[in-house]
Amino acid sequence: MTNWVYGFGFDATEGHDIDRDRLGGKGASLAEMARMGLPVPPGITIIADVCRYFYDNDKRFPEGLKEAVEAGLRQVEAATGRHFGERKKPLLLSVRSGSRVSMPGMMDTVLNLGLNDETVRALAEDTGDERFAYDSYRRFIQMYADVVLGLDAELFEELLEERLSELGHHQDTRLSAAELKDIVTHYKDFLEEELGESFPQDPYEQLWGAISAVFSSWTSARATTFRALHAIPFEWGTAVNIQAMVFGNLGNDSATGVAFTRNPSTGEKALYGEFLVNAQGEDVVAGIRTPQSVTEAGRIASGSDRPSLEKLMPEAFDALVKVSARLERHYGDVQDMEFTIERGRLFMLQTRAGKRSAGAAMKIAMDMADEGLISRSEAIIRVDPATLDQMLHPTISPDYKGTQIGSGLPASPGAVTGEIVFSAEEAISAHAEGRKVILVRTETSPEDIHGMTAAVGVLTTRGGMTSHAAVVARGMGVPCVTGAGNMRVDRFANILHGIGGAMMHPGDRITIDGSTGRILKGAAPTQKPALSEDFQRLMGWADDVRRMRVRTNADTPGDARAARDFGAEGIGLCRTEHMFFDGGRIHTMRRMILAETEEGRREALDQLLPMQRADFEELFAIMHGLPVTIRLLDPPLHEFLPKTAGEVEDVAQGLGMDTDALRHRLDALYEFNPMLGHRGCRLAISYPEIAEMQARAIFEAAVAAARMTGEPVVPEILVPLVSLRAELDYVKARIEAVARAVMDESGMELDYLVGSMIELPRAALRAHEIAETAAFFSLGTNDLTQTTFGLSRDDAPGFLGNYQKKGIIERDPFISLDFDGVGELLKLAAERGRTTKPDLPIGICGEHGGDPVSINFCEGLGLDYVSCSPFRVPTARLAAAQATIRHTTES
Repeated sequence: MTNWVYGFGFDATEGHDIDRDRLGGKGASLAEMARMGLPVPPGITIIADVCRYFYDNDKRFPEGLKEAVEAGLRQVEAATGRHFGERKKPLLLSVRSGSRVSMPGMMDTVLNLGLNDETVRALAEDTGDERFAYDSYRRFIQMYADVVLGLDAELFEELLEERLSELGHHQDTRLSAAELKDIVTHYKDFLEEELGESFPQDPYEQLWGAISAVFSSWTSARATTFRALHAIPFEWGTAVNIQAMVFGNLGNDSATGVAFTRNPSTGEKALYGEFLVNAQGEDVVAGIRTPQSVTEAGRIASGSDRPSLEKLMPEAFDALVKVSARLERHYGDVQDMEFTIERGRLFMLQTRAGKRSAGAAMKIAMDMADEGLISRSEAIIRVDPATLDQMLHPTISPDYKGTQIGSGLPASPGAVTGEIVFSAEEAISAHAEGRKVILVRTETSPEDIHGMTAAVGVLTTRGGMTSHAAVVARGMGVPCVTGAGNMRVDRFANILHGIGGAMMHPGDRITIDGSTGRILKGAAPTQKPALSEDFQRLMGWADDVRRMRVRTNADTPGDARAARDFGAEGIGLCRTEHMFFDGGRIHTMRRMILAETEEGRREALDQLLPMQRADFEELFAIMHGLPVTIRLLDPPLHEFLPKTAGEVEDVAQGLGMDTDALRHRLDALYEFNPMLGHRGCRLAISYPEIAEMQARAIFEAAVAAARMTGEPVVPEILVPLVSLRAELDYVKARIEAVARAVMDESGMELDYLVGSMIELPRAALRAHEIAETAAFFSLGTNDLTQTTFGLSRDDAPGFLGNYQKKGIIERDPFISLDFDGVGELLKLAAERGRTTKPDLPIGICGEHGGDPVSINFCEGLGLDYVSCSPFRVPTARLAAAQATIRHTTES
């Protein structure tokens, strides 16, 4: 019989014989802390297998689960001396999710479960604190109504705000027991009026309602969005943890908080965290009240005048310091811990690997390697390559003063300018219009995840460094400032009030600096960050380990210089068509396309030749000593031509053509499906003079650059959209003829390579034939994904999001490789190409070349290099090193 439930915190904690994936991250950490003898409230974990059963069987539970949960609760009762649903010494429970990876705030939680009209009186009698009992009941009704019954929590917040205003209180902590009793009655009446049913009094009805709600939240909009962002498969599901409540809201000797064993923003080796006195855990992460610093050093650094935990509760603080040190040593990584102090006694509610900024992750990994806690290989693995772009975020120019309208906590690094929006919906709409926006909220909630994804920055006026906004923004690499207490959001009037009387409205531009916490009016000039010593060391370690080389996709001198600065080992793709869109070049290019004779085309190409030659010469000089792969003209010619009537008029005038004649020529060039039409090598075959001009420009530039730098240049010429070996044979012959002519004219012998892009299914299937002519392969995964799926990458975003939400696909195949389909073709191309030429160089040049998951797949194929955009080069270098380590370990 399947064991669906495992206990922890008893005499013998269970679950050591099953893996973390089934227990979930929270369940595994609770069981591990209990085994270590740390102060963990006892509880049970319903494993993630039940979540899968729940969705596979129309949201029903497996046979035997009810009995297993009730048996587990008997053990919790025995361990606590309390009884669930009883009138004396009642046991209250928390019901929380527990995915195998952290999904902060994305799924539902219910606290204080088990309270009803009778047990609340028993709780008051047992604790001697009637105010606490009814405050807990008030919280429970609101949370249960929201999470389980679907009644928006904000409705209860409005009722509470109204009552506080009537009573003249500023905070709910000022409410008396009698006032809280009245609010509880008001809450229950409101719920019955809205839903037509009474608040459930049966504790077991409450329990199963909460368990169902937590499992159901796995497919909530916010959880689905988060899973899509972080490539978390639906099949993983979530566990559910049912745990005895401990109370941080039992008076001024009680508290709740979150702490990290090292600073998650800077990486400093010091305990770092926040807490609230007389509060429950949701108060901290929700940012409803601005928390206090755990350490005295943190209090001083934040400029707070409220006491730290270190000063306020020294014994509990000392216990937390000892526990945090044990946990970091035990797990060998920075820990993010949730704790509650009940009447001076510390309890641990969770520990997990702490989310951290890229800079902090790097420093922590390097420090731990230097301290001997982990190996260099482990340090390399510890840093998420996808977060490295945070290190490349701009900062505000140091000499810029500007008008500061507020300040808060530096929650996620980077300086960014955007228009103010006050809701997630506004952020999404603005993003769809191509506008850059900063989402401004009093505090964010998990429902805001869509808006946070669409925004370039996030600003909240409440909340700390461990609030929802801070944690999610850091994980996404979005600049964020939280707890800007000297600012106020007037949501009714849609105004952001700042210091000095500043009033900012929707659409007004502000700049936030997530590295310093400053908020400035308008756009501020920014500068590139200086890369830290830790960054350079880590990149050096990665370069020593990785097998695959990392090149860049660069079409301009600026891109090439930036990529070389970031450690690129050559250019893997220079898209020559991008060079023709500039200024006057587009007119010459259009003249060439619109010419009806070869003579007319050659006349225009003669004008383009010196422009192309100068471009290539500069690229060769910048990349001297490194390979440069130049792709011949690839896109359909319609991309260069006018579209609207106004553009047609302008082009006709600029080219001195009759408008009607131009329209007639445009009609003749029209294609129904240009992306599968007259493009790539097909252009070079129809109009060989185009390929000949580009080849001449490449070879003449190679001669000039070699003489300038004193180093030989070995150009790699890439023929696009090949599906037949005969196509490559034809184009290669033209290239070779031009090469011979340039060498004769210059008196310099040149080495060069002519390769083929593999971006069509037929090319992958017949790679062994194409390899007989090609000197190298470049795997063009963008077009190969399009042609394998039969998808347009321009149109697919309109429905792929729905595919992900409905679980039809896990990842956008244009962002991360489709391993089963496209990946299978890549594998065939590599294997078949190397049956013909065992040492055939093969690289990947699609956008997947900067995606860590795709890079890991490329390592498994034995590719020689990946090529990506300049700013993704550090990401690719680190991901390639991690791929080498993983594949070496697995073998």
